[in-house]
Amino acid sequence: MENSLSLFRYALCSMRKVANSMPTGLFHSTYQDDEKIFQTVWLKCWMGGLLLFLFAGLPFIAPALSGIFGFSVQHMANMIGIYIIGAHGLNLLTGYTGQISLGHGAFMGVGAYTSAILFMKTGWPFWLSLPAAGLVTAGVGMIFGVPSLRLRGLYLAIATMAAQFIIGYAMRNWTSLTGGSGGLNVDRPSFFGFTLETDVHYYYLILILAIVSTVFLKNLLRTRTGRAMVAVRDRYLSAEIMGVNLFKYRLLAFGISSFYVGVAGGLFAHYNLVVSDEHFTMWLSIQYLAMVIIGGLGHVLGGIFGTIFMVLLPEVLRIPTEILSNIYPNIFAIFGTLRELVFGLVIILFLIFEPDGLAARWHTIRAYWKLWPFSY
Repeated sequence: MENSLSLFRYALCSMRKVANSMPTGLFHSTYQDDEKIFQTVWLKCWMGGLLLFLFAGLPFIAPALSGIFGFSVQHMANMIGIYIIGAHGLNLLTGYTGQISLGHGAFMGVGAYTSAILFMKTGWPFWLSLPAAGLVTAGVGMIFGVPSLRLRGLYLAIATMAAQFIIGYAMRNWTSLTGGSGGLNVDRPSFFGFTLETDVHYYYLILILAIVSTVFLKNLLRTRTGRAMVAVRDRYLSAEIMGVNLFKYRLLAFGISSFYVGVAGGLFAHYNLVVSDEHFTMWLSIQYLAMVIIGGLGHVLGGIFGTIFMVLLPEVLRIPTEILSNIYPNIFAIFGTLRELVFGLVIILFLIFEPDGLAARWHTIRAYWKLWPFSY
C-alpha cells in the first residue's frame, strides 16, 4: 500500500513539473501571430506530411489501390480536385455570403465551353484559355447575380435556377459555337512543349490549382472583403447601417464564385476531352450544393470534405451492388434511382443530425484531443 502511494505521489509531482515547464494554450502577442494559418509547429509538420503524401505518395500507390478497390483511384483523385475548386466557389457564395445558387452546374459548363472554344477554335494556348474561361464565367455569374440586390433566400435560388435552364438551352441549341448535343472534342493541353498525356500529369496540375484556390479562399476571408461578405450573410441590415455596400459584395461574391467554378469547368473539359451539355445539368448543381452542405457551410474544409464524400459515395454504393447482383441480377437497372435516393437521404440525415457538416465535426474532434483528458 505504501509503495502504491509513493508511486502515485511521484507521478503527481512529475505531472506538476511538466505542467509548470510547458505552457498550455496558444499565447499570441501580436495580431499577425493570431492571424497565421499554421499557428503551431505540429500543424505545420502535419500539413507538410499531407502535401508530401499528395505529391510523392498517392500517384505511386494509386495503381495498387485501384486493384484493391476496383476503380481508378487516380481518376477519382483528379475528379475530386476539379470539384473541390468549384465547391470552394459555391461555399464562398452560399456559405460565407449567404446567397443560395442552383446554377453552378451551368456556370461550370460556361467555363468548360469557353476554354474548349478558345483552345480548339481560336488557337489560344491552354495557359491563357483556362483563366479566360474563369473570367468569362465570372462575367456571366455577375449578370445572373444582379437580382441578388432585391432577392434573397428561395427567391434568389429560383433566379439562379433560371440561369441553369437558360444556359443549358444555349449550350444545346447554339450549334455553331457549342456543337449542340454532340458537344466539342478537346485536345490534350500542353505547357511549353510538354503535353499532359496521363492521369498523373493531369493530377499534378489539378492538385496545384486546388491548393492555390484553397489558400486564396482562406486568405480572402481574412481581408476586409471577406469580413464584409460574412457580415452580409449574418446581418445584412446591420452591415448596411455600418456602411457595407450590399450589392457590391453580393455581386463580387457571385463573380469570384463563378470564376472558381469556371476554372473547374475548363479543367474538366481538358481532362475529359469532350464537352457536352449532358455534363452540366441541374443534377450537377444539386450535387455541388450537397457538397457544401455535407462538408459544412462557412468552412474552408467543408468544400474539401464534402467533395470527397460525394465523389466517393457512388463507388462505395457500387461495392454492395456488385455483391447483391449475384442474388438480384436486375440490381444494376435500379442502381441509378437508388443512387439519387441515397443522395437525398444523406442530405436529409446531415441536415438533421449534423447540420454544421463534416468540417464542424472535424473541429470538434480536434478540440477534444487538445483538451483530453479534461472536459473543459
